[in-house]
Amino acid sequence: MTLQQLRYVVAVAETGNITEAAKRLFIAQPSLTNAIRELEKEMQITIFHRTNRGVSISNEGDVFLSYARQVLEQTSLLEERFLNPKERKSRFSVSCQHYSFAVNAFVDVIRKFGGSQYDFTLRETQTYEIIEDVSRLKSEIGILYTSSKNEDVIGKMLRQNGLEFQELFVAKPHVFLSSVHPLAEKQVVSLEDLEEYPYLSFEQGEYNSFYFSEEILSTLDRKKNIKVRDRATLFNLLIGLDGYTVSSGVISKELNGENIIAKPLDVDEQMRIGTITQKSMPLSRYGKAYMEALKRHIPH
Repeated sequence: MTLQQLRYVVAVAETGNITEAAKRLFIAQPSLTNAIRELEKEMQITIFHRTNRGVSISNEGDVFLSYARQVLEQTSLLEERFLNPKERKSRFSVSCQHYSFAVNAFVDVIRKFGGSQYDFTLRETQTYEIIEDVSRLKSEIGILYTSSKNEDVIGKMLRQNGLEFQELFVAKPHVFLSSVHPLAEKQVVSLEDLEEYPYLSFEQGEYNSFYFSEEILSTLDRKKNIKVRDRATLFNLLIGLDGYTVSSGVISKELNGENIIAKPLDVDEQMRIGTITQKSMPLSRYGKAYMEALKRHIPH
């Protein structure tokens, strides 16, 4: 077993595809396939199941990868300390729903570890993809919410993928509005107040079920609906169309500007916002720093 082989299996796990992993590693696909088979033979385990769509990680492969990541992390620390420290590139990835505190924490980690070279990824993406990214090691940490409506389905998916949910905070639903919205002066907004205004939500693609909706109360019937893919578009439409969306109420003026405000929504519901990680995998130093940074940017 070599460090190179460990890097190979981690790359395949992150991409879910041997062809894509070979491109990333700049080696021929047959060479990568042979290296992994030799490692599996030596360790007497099956790390990956081969399918028509790529590869999936076996149960024993999941455990093996957790140890492989620890070995590579410790190796990286040694190399950064003693071997060409200026040439080492930091790598870290997070997948999350659209939360400003997640972005602010990510900035903190880059400022702490970035150095002269780094390769960090923050994916504000669809709920199903967040779970998939963390389960396939594409991201070390995911951030999403659960509620009384979706927790059974989300919890089942997490268990099936060997993931665990750790609560960051509980939030009452709020609406995000333009600061000049006709309802902007109200202290609390009701669903009846919102009936005539466009409702904006983040599109969930193939998995556009209310279980995966980023917005709580997504099962309600609304007269005017607009789905978007990114935060900037949603906020521009909030301002331009007197629209609204439902979220946690945590807002960053630095990221979202002065034109977006949050108002409590008069409903009997709550959102449990938290992180998802691999159960058997200790966090890297970047992951640990990110978790600490999250605590600084969430409500207390």
